[in-house]
Amino acid sequence: MSELLENVLSFFSLETLDTRLFPPTDPIKKEKIVKKASPKSKWSTLEFKIYLAVFVVFVPLLYKTAMDASNETNPNYYKYERLLSQGWMFGRKVDNSDQQYRFFRDNFPLLVGLIVLHTGLRRIVSPILGLKKRTYFDFGFGLLFLFGAHGFNCFKILIHVAINYAIGKFSPNYKLGLIITWVYGISTLFINDNYRNFKFGLDFVDYGFKGIIERWDVFFNFTLLRMLSYNLDYLERKRKLEEIKKEENELKLSGLSVNERLVAPLPIEDYNVINYLAFLTYTPLFIAGPILTFNDFIYQSNYEPVKAVKDYKRTFIYGLRFLFCVLVMEFLLHFIYVVAVSKTKAWQGDTPFQISMIGLFNLNIIWLKLLIPWRMFRLWSLIDGIDPPENMIRCMDNNYSALAFWRAWHRSFFRWVVRYIYVPLGGGNSIFSRIFNSLCVFSFVAVWHDIELKLLLWGWLIVLFLLPEILSTLYFKRYEHEWWFTYLCSVGAIANIWMMMIANLFGFCLGKDGTVLLLQEIFETFSGIRFFVVSSLVLFAATQVMFEMRESEKRRGVDVRC
Repeated sequence: MSELLENVLSFFSLETLDTRLFPPTDPIKKEKIVKKASPKSKWSTLEFKIYLAVFVVFVPLLYKTAMDASNETNPNYYKYERLLSQGWMFGRKVDNSDQQYRFFRDNFPLLVGLIVLHTGLRRIVSPILGLKKRTYFDFGFGLLFLFGAHGFNCFKILIHVAINYAIGKFSPNYKLGLIITWVYGISTLFINDNYRNFKFGLDFVDYGFKGIIERWDVFFNFTLLRMLSYNLDYLERKRKLEEIKKEENELKLSGLSVNERLVAPLPIEDYNVINYLAFLTYTPLFIAGPILTFNDFIYQSNYEPVKAVKDYKRTFIYGLRFLFCVLVMEFLLHFIYVVAVSKTKAWQGDTPFQISMIGLFNLNIIWLKLLIPWRMFRLWSLIDGIDPPENMIRCMDNNYSALAFWRAWHRSFFRWVVRYIYVPLGGGNSIFSRIFNSLCVFSFVAVWHDIELKLLLWGWLIVLFLLPEILSTLYFKRYEHEWWFTYLCSVGAIANIWMMMIANLFGFCLGKDGTVLLLQEIFETFSGIRFFVVSSLVLFAATQVMFEMRESEKRRGVDVRC
């Protein structure tokens, strides 16, 4: 029994997802992490047995309440029944009403076929043509895929790609190249927003084949991150070569760690057009990532494959975790129709508990609809021999800190902005620099997502919401060895969770009307106040379990700071 439990825990562990989450290989660094953890496990204590009992009672209750609020037995069912389709699980209908996930779900067989075609062709074509470097195949296949995806609209992308390449290659010095790269890069978002339907004056281009995905500008944002990565890596490499004068004194291209790969001392000749386009159009990661830096991609492609991609057992287990997530999503869509409920705002007469579960399960479905494509594309990349970072390393419900949430959500993007924006601006050496640099980061993140003032305000508000957590953490850190410290942290975590839930319910699920109704039901009725108190007590138990989970990870030498 204990062996079975150990295998289950191992299957769902962080280390199974990504070797970047392994304990440090340096024993001194690992020992520092272990020393941070509480020496004794709390899982067998009476306190945590009570918390386990809370989970046993309340987790099934959450599912039951969400089903009661969205199934056939709910009086509002007639309002959203039209949005449901015939499913394949136990004769149930399926809520396939989310347009974004529907596109992925309906084209799932096509994507599987593309994975087989792409990985199979590489293994057949590369030996026949005698391709010595992986990037030669990626260059050719990537351009064909680009045309297949966007048709003649790919010329609009290639114009941006060519201008960005010229900026990097012909900039007279590092600082000017840096400035022009960022100015043009951000400008492309505004240019595409206003001129995405620009006409070239040639009928076969303007009205010809538009590819499988006509809205080329939607996926360009990921291409932009790769464009910027190429230029910034190239300019940094040029500057270092000018400083040391002799390239041979610095070259070391074997056995590099994860962080060393980001600044890999590649020969300057590697920053060429073929590698550039191979990187930008690398098919498994082209549509939505995860995001890999240029240096890391070229190092893995042409110098030393990462050990993780050689470990077929790891890739197989990762594939099983991907399939598990797909089945969880299918179960939710077949038994809990909260997406359709939210689209029709069909929550009249529901209790505060039911409305909150509509929102909570909506958030879980949003999390899954992003996680599943990202994991599929990463699995494709792993099968193909390239190891990008894992994008989602924590379950959405396993979060108590807004700051840590952003480290775990879209993690490859988080690593990208830290690498190219936060650290170059000075990092977090002081409170002022931490706030200012965070404002810069979230301003870019907001504009990158969409050109809207409300998103820019959203980015600034996030920094404002992070301030109480940052300041309270700094103040109370001196008491971290007191017996009551973790309980105090739970009180702060409960406030954080309520704030994050309400903000996300407003933005992504219930909207203004539903959120206002929920708050009124909670704080203006006795049943609502009772729900709030009981929910907060359950969250207290949940946060204590989250804390101990992270302590258990630290005792293994794992500390991902989220």
